[in-house]
Amino acid sequence: MSNKIVKDAGVHHIALKVRDYDLSLKFYAEGLGFEQLLEWGEGNSRICLMDIGDGVCLELFAGGAESQPTGAFIHLAIRTSDTDSAYAAALAAGAKPDKPPFEARLCGRQYTQPARIAFVIGPDGESLEFFCPREIER
Repeated sequence: MSNKIVKDAGVHHIALKVRDYDLSLKFYAEGLGFEQLLEWGEGNSRICLMDIGDGVCLELFAGGAESQPTGAFIHLAIRTSDTDSAYAAALAAGAKPDKPPFEARLCGRQYTQPARIAFVIGPDGESLEFFCPREIER
C-alpha cells in the first residue's frame, strides 16, 4: 500500500541518544551486524548512521547525560522523495514547525550523503524528520 500524502514514504532511520557511544557502537556493529555507513562529529557530538540490514538505519547520538532521557528514541525519520510537500502536509495536519526544509551533507569516511531534511513536532511532542536522500558522493 502506498502513502497518498507523503510521496514514497518509508522509514529511513530511527535516532537513539546513548550515554556510552563506543559501547553502543560496538554492540550494534559487532554484536548485531549493523553496517556503519557514516560517522561525524567529535566527543559528545558524535553521530553514526548504521544500516540495520534492509536499508533502514539506526542513527546513534553520543552525549546522553544522566539528566537527559537516553536509551529512548529521539526522532523518527521518514524517507520521502519530496521533503517540502511532506513538511507542508504535516503542518497542515497540525504539527508544529521545528526546522523547515534545508539541504544537508552528512559526511563519512568513505562517502557523503546529501539529503533534503525537515523536522516537525507531532501532536504529542514527538520529533519527526522528513528525509530525502540524494545521490551518494564518493
